[in-house]
Formats: sequence, C-alpha cells, structure tokens
Amino acid sequence: MPYFTTIDGCRLYYEIKGLASSKPVVVFLNGTLQDTLYWKPHAHALTEHFQVLRYDARAQGQSDSGRERLTLEGHAADLSALLNHLGIEKAHLVGLSHGARVALAFASISPQRIARLVLCSVSAEATCRARLIVRSWLKVLKRSGLEAMVWVSLPLVFGEVFLRQKERILDSIVKAIVARNTEEGLIAQLEAMTAYPPLAQSVGNVHASCLIISASDDPLVTEEGARELAGLCRGQHEHITGIGHSIAAEAPEWFNKTVLAFLCSDA
Repeated sequence: MPYFTTIDGCRLYYEIKGLASSKPVVVFLNGTLQDTLYWKPHAHALTEHFQVLRYDARAQGQSDSGRERLTLEGHAADLSALLNHLGIEKAHLVGLSHGARVALAFASISPQRIARLVLCSVSAEATCRARLIVRSWLKVLKRSGLEAMVWVSLPLVFGEVFLRQKERILDSIVKAIVARNTEEGLIAQLEAMTAYPPLAQSVGNVHASCLIISASDDPLVTEEGARELAGLCRGQHEHITGIGHSIAAEAPEWFNKTVLAFLCSDA
C-alpha cells in the first residue's frame, strides 16, 4: 500500500489514479469519520477527465496520528508535502466538511497551487448548534467509546431520506465506520476542530474559482452560512434539498454531475 512519510515521521496513506498522465489533478479530502473509501465511486466517475488523488489525513483511516497536535495549518502542510512528493504543482481540491476546511486552509496558504475548489457542507462561520454537536461527540467518545459516538452521529450526518433507505443496514454501516477509525485519532480530530477559526478568516488569499455546496437537511451547516462563504470566496453556491451533511454519499449522481460540470467549465 502506498504511504508518504512526512518530515516528522507521520505516515500518510494515499491512492492515485492516472499519475504521470497529462490530465489535471483532482484531490479528494475526507470529512470526519471518513477515509479514502468514501470517495471511491466519485474518483471512478472523474478518472476519464482527471488524475485522481485520495488520501487519509493524519488520524484518519490508514494514516498515522503523528506526534504533533492537529491543526488546519498542519494538515495544509501535509497536503503540500504530499503533492511535492508526487510531483503535482497544481490541483483541483474537492473537500467535504473537515476536508473542505483543510482545502480552504491550503488554498489560503498556497493559492498558486489551486486550480479550482469544491467545498461541501461548510459555512462562513459555525453556528452554536454545530459547535455543540462537535463538543457532544467528543464527550460521548471519551465517556462511552467509538461505537456509541458513531450511533449518535448518524442522525446528524445523514438526512432523513438516506437514513430511511438504509435503516435495515445501519448496524453494518456503524461497524464499517468503527472499523476505519480509532478512538485516539478521532479524539485528536475533534479536539482540534473545537479550536478551528471561522472559515471566513481563511478566504483572504483565495483567488481560485470556488463552488460551495450545501444541503437542506444538514443541521451542521445553514444555507445562509454556505451562501455567505460563497460570497466571500467570490464563488458559486449550489443547494440541494432532501439531503443531509454527507452530500456526496447521499446524492452521488447529482454530486458527480455537479462537480464535473464545475471543474470542466470554461468559466
């Protein structure tokens, strides 16, 4: 399995398709509780037009947690180092939730390396409810363990339609999420997230074309907050109804069509 080792000895797992071709590069960035598997169907949908890079950030999936406290700047530095390792000078970034935060942080620090940005399930500033949800997950995780925390998260990260469709296999979904996460890594992620600054503070140096995607059944992100972020980024905003926080998983065909149209457009 391919790993990249950072300067401080942290191993990051990655997968790439089409390396060394002349196609532009798309990098997928995971949300909390996710790993590279989350993006597999979307990577497949984009490979006709792009080289596709998926990777697990520190404390996610098959990557190490590292010895340093997790920060947005640290995640951005890891992404920069991974791109350097692979010889990728410029890329499109597609991130969901936490991954969108990392994408925007990287774009702010290294704007010259960004082609286009797709940021899903994020807003200019976290609501009080969103901050409390993250704190509650951390409390449940520390007191009751990973499986309990995942069960608590389900009605908050998935919309009603998806949950109703998948109700009979929710036990399997929980087991799969638990299997690809660790309590130590997830605690580190959630503790770091409680100290993240509002995304509105990260848009000053962002010059790339940007698409912000939000969903009607997302208790973590408001349509108004996503629209505000799009305005600050001088970008586009798409809002989908009947879908929750995990937009790419809940509406995969719509997501792939929307992202491809944006990345391939001349505008």
